[in-house]
Amino acid sequence: MTASSVRERPAPAPYAGIDGGTPAQRAVIRWAWRLFRREWRQQLLIMALIAVAVAGTVLGAAVASNTPASPGVSTFGTANHLVTVPGHEPGLAAGIAAIRQRFGPVDVIENQNLVTGSASQVQLRAQSPAGRYGRPTLALVTGHYPHGPGQVALTSQVAALYNAHVGGIWRQDGRARHVVGIVENPANLLDEFALVSPGQVSAPTEVTVLFDATRASAAAFRFPPGAILQTPPQRSGGIGSAFVVLAAAMLGLIFVGLVAVASFTVLARRRLRALGMLGSLGAAESNIALVMTANGAIAGAAGAVAGALVGFAAWLGYRPFLETSAGHRIGVLQLPWWVIGTGMALAVVTSALASWRPARAAARMSVHAALAGRPEPPKAARRSALPGVILLLAGPALLVLSGGWGHNGGAATLETLGGMAATIFGGLRLAPFFLTGLAALAGRAPVAVRLALRDLSRYRARSAAALSAISFAVLLAVLICILAAARYANTLDYTGPNLATNQLLLHAPGNAHGSLAAQRDNRLLPGRLAAALDTRHTLTLYSATRPGSRIITPTGQDLGPATATLNQAGTQTNNYSGPLYVATPALLRYFGIRPSQVSPVADVLTMRAGLAAEPRMQLVLPPSSPGAGQALPPDACPVGWCIANPRIQTITGLPAGTSAPNTVITAHAMRALRLHLVTSGWLFETRRPLTAAQINTARQLAAAAGATIETKSGEASLSEILSGATAVGILIALGVLAMTVGLIRSETASDLRTLAATGAGATTRRNLTAVTAGVLGLLGALTGTAIAYLTAISWFRHASVISSTAPVSELALILAGLPLAAAIGGWLFAGRQPQTIARQPLE
Repeated sequence: MTASSVRERPAPAPYAGIDGGTPAQRAVIRWAWRLFRREWRQQLLIMALIAVAVAGTVLGAAVASNTPASPGVSTFGTANHLVTVPGHEPGLAAGIAAIRQRFGPVDVIENQNLVTGSASQVQLRAQSPAGRYGRPTLALVTGHYPHGPGQVALTSQVAALYNAHVGGIWRQDGRARHVVGIVENPANLLDEFALVSPGQVSAPTEVTVLFDATRASAAAFRFPPGAILQTPPQRSGGIGSAFVVLAAAMLGLIFVGLVAVASFTVLARRRLRALGMLGSLGAAESNIALVMTANGAIAGAAGAVAGALVGFAAWLGYRPFLETSAGHRIGVLQLPWWVIGTGMALAVVTSALASWRPARAAARMSVHAALAGRPEPPKAARRSALPGVILLLAGPALLVLSGGWGHNGGAATLETLGGMAATIFGGLRLAPFFLTGLAALAGRAPVAVRLALRDLSRYRARSAAALSAISFAVLLAVLICILAAARYANTLDYTGPNLATNQLLLHAPGNAHGSLAAQRDNRLLPGRLAAALDTRHTLTLYSATRPGSRIITPTGQDLGPATATLNQAGTQTNNYSGPLYVATPALLRYFGIRPSQVSPVADVLTMRAGLAAEPRMQLVLPPSSPGAGQALPPDACPVGWCIANPRIQTITGLPAGTSAPNTVITAHAMRALRLHLVTSGWLFETRRPLTAAQINTARQLAAAAGATIETKSGEASLSEILSGATAVGILIALGVLAMTVGLIRSETASDLRTLAATGAGATTRRNLTAVTAGVLGLLGALTGTAIAYLTAISWFRHASVISSTAPVSELALILAGLPLAAAIGGWLFAGRQPQTIARQPLE
């Protein structure tokens, strides 16, 4: 057979159609399946990325859809109406009988509030486990339900509070009951109650009646005096959380697709001879392309199935923890199956689309070039930058029109999502054009540098996809850093960890922030708590008030003494958050602040950077001043009761926790407003981080005295968020770079053999790979950072906000560390000499 005989494909048989019809398609699909079974190891990276994306979709959708509880189930059960009647109502029995006669079967639940010394509300509840409507609100954990007057079942929280257990005795209000079981409210695990059989609550505080009725009939019925009629709350509108997870999964799959394009490009290069043999047998271009596309779909399906199994296994392991944090029971198969199915289908489609372009390029090659095993020289593609430019113009415009940072609303949310997507995809669409000028930059550089830059410019089908993937990873990391820094820079709506790991805050009994003085019989509590924590570092915290100033609600309820607060006049949102303590001499000494550091005319000391520059600030008592029952206008600042634009001094020595005394009132402001001290709480510091046993002991001591404690919450600090985002972004980008460099070395194996045959040593090979990885890393870091800043500036609408909160160290690590790490890694792992030099290995 001569070379000319296989230069073009033979004409198809007359009866087979242009592409051989369905039989030919089935044949090439079977061949694609056999190729996948033989070469699945070469596609492990693609399948692993798809599996991770699908597993994240499964777990994320399961968590997002199951975290919010179903509205009303925890109280209404299966009923559509609920009426609450005070337990002391004289006509209670007659009223319940009238409701039953009018609406049919009802569930009657009697509740009596118990005084336990705990900050949590505990009720003695009489409810039938076989009730018509209340069954979803009651479940048995262990033991059995109570029967008769001497039995009780407790929730786990109440059992722990009273140190009771199944088979023991529960004593309350001088009465002893036998504990026969542990129960719970599956729809509200925070519901704390002691369950007794119906009729065993002698003095109910309130009685709840569940029943079914139409809205018109319930509104027309005359309920007993003092009764409150309720209907289940409706689900809030807007975009569902599961849909948000699906949108995030689509972004992840786009990243996977960018990586997969480069991988399938090299895979097509490896299969050139096999595809050429298929073409020599008469296969049409569509059938040759179908081999690669079917292979991509098979790889996507394998990755999707593996990811679904991994995601479901992760869901099984995480479900108990989610139940605890969400506060309600969740079924094992209670999953958003439509989101999971859509995510798996998108994974298969993504993999097939990623293989389509390399498949089409391989199908268009001549049979002679394919059988020779060397692709044709790359042709200059006429790609237009206009779509990317249009997206880059439309995206920021939509972000500006959306209302910017902090703006809410349905239309604005859609504009924000559309603006971000357009800006990101526009930038990624233009990223490959940065590769076109690399060849011109080569100049008279060393041979390894020239070869690396020219190859990146010539083989843009492979390099562009890798560059876009790297840019996408850097973009997400930088955008997270920018948004986190801007959020944490809000001095009014301050956020972050509440306390350090070795700090415990004891709020004075009677008020969460201690506007009431501690009771006389609880004065020993701080000393007992300090002994339990084995610490002498105790600070008494005070708030500021004025005798006779009260907080009066619009209904006339007296909430107690008013304490001084700091706010911004005329601001409805993002106002000052956090407690406002008094800068006593003991507090200043505790944090190592010398009196000489404090200005004698300062009204407020703070560690919050930028708070001193906030306009229209007011130091004022809450609106009921100057007289009880007289509400002030929102912007009013009467002399003697308010200080307009107080002098705020920044002191870095104050603690940074949101619940710690990060902002305090000075003695100067106390004298100006004639304020007095009131005990607010106590701050304890231990030598080491608090243990779970210490926290439990402190909680029990505080509960016995009617007080509450506060320890470090799970809120992440800004440094933790920035470090995590930077590390994840760099690791993902380095992973893409490692894969890309491996693909490049595989595709240019013949060139490396030629270099080795001409005497090029390991240093040349190392330099070649290091330059390739370093240039891709640098371009990806620059492109991703530029797109992230364009998105952020358009969203914040002011470049000054971004520049003032720029995470400089993280940006420097990304822009300099990523290319340097890529170059070093490429240089270290690229010195191995090719195994064969004289001949090219057969497929």
